[in-house]
Amino acid sequence: ANRDAVISRAPDQQNDRAVSLQDTSAVYDLLTITLGRRGQYVMLSECLERAMKFAFDEFHLWYQLALSMVACGKSAYAVSVLKECAKLRPMDPTVPLLAAKVCIGSLHWLEEGEYFAKIVIDLGEDAGESLAKGYLALGLTYSLQATDATLKGTQDELNKKALQTLERARDLAPEDHQVILYLSLQLALVRQISDAIEHLQEALQLCKDDMNSLHLLALLFSAQKHYQHALDVINMAVVEYPESFSLLFTKVKLEWIHKGPEEALVTCRHMLQMWQMVYNVLQHSGSEKGSSVTETPVIKKHNGLHLTLPDAHDTDSGSQRASSLAASRLEQAMSEITMQSSAMKQGPMQLWTALEQIWLQAAELFMEQQHLKEAGFCIQEAASLFPTSHAVLYMRGRLAEMKGNLEEARQLYDEALTVNPAGVEIMHSL
Repeated sequence: ANRDAVISRAPDQQNDRAVSLQDTSAVYDLLTITLGRRGQYVMLSECLERAMKFAFDEFHLWYQLALSMVACGKSAYAVSVLKECAKLRPMDPTVPLLAAKVCIGSLHWLEEGEYFAKIVIDLGEDAGESLAKGYLALGLTYSLQATDATLKGTQDELNKKALQTLERARDLAPEDHQVILYLSLQLALVRQISDAIEHLQEALQLCKDDMNSLHLLALLFSAQKHYQHALDVINMAVVEYPESFSLLFTKVKLEWIHKGPEEALVTCRHMLQMWQMVYNVLQHSGSEKGSSVTETPVIKKHNGLHLTLPDAHDTDSGSQRASSLAASRLEQAMSEITMQSSAMKQGPMQLWTALEQIWLQAAELFMEQQHLKEAGFCIQEAASLFPTSHAVLYMRGRLAEMKGNLEEARQLYDEALTVNPAGVEIMHSL
């Protein structure tokens, strides 16, 4: 790169401009590698964004910008950029596929996801191996639309379309374990459990240690009330993926049903230890990088944090808040809404949501054992994270109901329902 870069679009300077663009792209590629290794995706996206004024119709830089937007969580902006990329390369199936993935996953923009998936499908044989992925994306949008639908007829129609589309994807890619996994999931959603297990076993033959396939298999066994088989599978998966909170939550549920709440509480304690370990690793990696990989700024938190469940056999522990210096406690209470834009927590939001769920799961297990003091302690810990979370309000209502405070319980259920109007459990309790 040099200071004599040519940005004029005059025809007589086309060759000089091409050389300048090649040099500039090389610089931005090096910048992408450097900042990507340090997790500085926000800074990278800002640098690439400033370059766009000189990158008219240059696919590479536009696509780099889109990828950086996806990496730093600016999903809506990323979709807009990917639309421009698709115009620049209309025959490239990977661009609409990525846009469909972002729409389905991060944004839950199902209509837009359907639109991008159909772009891939419309390419036909020109899409190559991506054609099966296009059908997979379309099937997922239909399935999610069915979940969101309120009318039974609409749900059935969308589930049928999802199943047909996923079967088409499977025909195009019979050895793609991911396609078979989602086909099995759709069969499970329409309660064809035996067929789902049969297809899932095919997926596991193709990829024996796939976490999602093992997780779904355990859930399908539990749906058939084969709880010991389900526990065996989930334990196998936990050995392979010890830091997966989703697997551990399922393990807690299965142990609760099959072995009782005491056994499940042991796993909850293990989950708190696992959470603290993950948190410490993120703190350490964050200090090495010099800043957080997320978009939200952070504040310095004190060291020596300790997470523990109260001992149900210790009559004093339930009231001793000092016995648990939870890493999640803030200097002031904050609502779930303001938390999204605050600078009070370090690490991904999912990490703190997981901690809230662990405390609430432990509270539910203590309530099952009629240990209300310990349950209250766990709910307080969850409330210190997200005081206006509908899950926290609901559990506070359940605790008040168990204590016989029906008016307080009704008020808490009302508040929870205000936050989450579609909460079936809340409406049932109310």
